[in-house]
Amino acid sequence: MKTIISSTGNKLDSGFDLRFGRAGWFCLLDDESGKTSFHENEYKEASHGAGTRVVEKVVELGATRVISGDFGPKAKELLEKFNIQMVLISDDSKSIADIVDSIK
Repeated sequence: MKTIISSTGNKLDSGFDLRFGRAGWFCLLDDESGKTSFHENEYKEASHGAGTRVVEKVVELGATRVISGDFGPKAKELLEKFNIQMVLISDDSKSIADIVDSIK
């Protein structure tokens, strides 16, 4: 399984970003190998439709779970359509490493 985590930066010590469609970066965690990679959110500055475009990226990356602080209604609908699990975390004091460690 692959998991996407919304992030403020492109390193494991980066902060968790509560925003889904407007997050600066996404950490892609391969749950089997434990390997992570970071992908810049090219839609973070979009005037509209950022969430739905990010869902397309999530599908393209092969993720089956997304961890973020909030999902807009259109993004939720699309994630449900593609059977992608949504996990909400409301604590933005966590680092990406903290979240990755809790998954392992």
